Amino acid sequence: MTPIPDPPSIPDPSNDDRDDAVVDLLTRLVAIPSINPMGRAIALDDPLHREGRMGDFLAGWLEARGIPYQRQEAQPGRPNLVARYDAPAARRTLLFEVHLDTVPVEGMTIDPFGGEQRDGRLYGRGACDVKGALAAMLLALARLARERPPGSASVILAMVSDEEFTHAGVSHLVTTGVVRDIDLAIVAEPTGFDLVNRHKGTARWRIRTRGVACHSSTPELGRNAVYAMAPVVMGLEAHARALRRPDLDLGGPTLSVGTIHGGVSVNVVPEECVIEIDRRLMPGESSREAIDAANRAVLETPGVDPTQTSFEPPWIVSPALEEHASWEWLGPLADSIERTLGRRPAVRGVAFGTDAGVLNQAGIPCVVLGPGDIAQAHTKEEWISLVQLCQAVEVYDRLARDLG
Repeated sequence: MTPIPDPPSIPDPSNDDRDDAVVDLLTRLVAIPSINPMGRAIALDDPLHREGRMGDFLAGWLEARGIPYQRQEAQPGRPNLVARYDAPAARRTLLFEVHLDTVPVEGMTIDPFGGEQRDGRLYGRGACDVKGALAAMLLALARLARERPPGSASVILAMVSDEEFTHAGVSHLVTTGVVRDIDLAIVAEPTGFDLVNRHKGTARWRIRTRGVACHSSTPELGRNAVYAMAPVVMGLEAHARALRRPDLDLGGPTLSVGTIHGGVSVNVVPEECVIEIDRRLMPGESSREAIDAANRAVLETPGVDPTQTSFEPPWIVSPALEEHASWEWLGPLADSIERTLGRRPAVRGVAFGTDAGVLNQAGIPCVVLGPGDIAQAHTKEEWISLVQLCQAVEVYDRLARDLG
């Protein structure tokens, strides 16, 4: 069983300008488990799962610095925290958006909550995706609030729940009105400080096959739901192969069967079998048409019995990020990053999805930008470069000052 670390203390605000302040803050954030249940039935008070403890720590951190914020309960035990810096005579308002949840820790070969530092890296679940960016955004916000630089943009820092599974936190955020009149959203994900202006969307749904349970010693008296699912899976595999087409950044549309569950015991012919499908959508692609095409391919597969097969509506449809939404911002963003880091960032698309798709759909221009490399996210020894972590504070701070 994964040990549960003691809650970390709130760092003293007088230390926020120390060179190691962001490393210290990230170490504390990593020590707070905020694992997304990913749809599993886990008790509401489980100390490893959901974002409630993270929300409590962040509330204390903001209060210690006199930064105004509001707490939203996007779902039970799953808060959003929205902090704000109102700049003097600001002409623009930026939204810094970052998620609080992480993927599960099963299979990790390091202490997921230890925050170990070695070889210029900080290790732990969420260090890269995306508590490193969270720590940097917090310290950049605190610096802006303390120094109140003339000419900077106002900044709303939205720290949201449930990005890894259903994007429920950001979906709740856009219904509350706090993100009205945003000029640009900067969504934190590990991009190595490249500017990401397009990415795939996601649709996920279930297919269910029904059978008749009986004793396994006389299987002919029943109907095996797992056997009924076999041609369904084969049909989806063939459909996934047919989807593939080249795309320089995004890699084209994809489909994957991610989970399969069936049966209650090895000596009982299974009455039910369920699979979960993940379909990644290209910008401009219709989720409804993509789901219908996959389901139709299943029904056209030899051996599939339509009387035993049912298709559930999607439990998540997360939109893609369209590249045209942020064109006017790319030059000023790249100029600011180049002044901070001494190199001009690439502008590119990525295959993974983010909260930016939901914000973009709500009419907010978005880019995805943060420290770290997506190759380290979700891994058994997740880590972030300490150099990039420290640079992130300067990048986010400079963006607010330059884009005002």
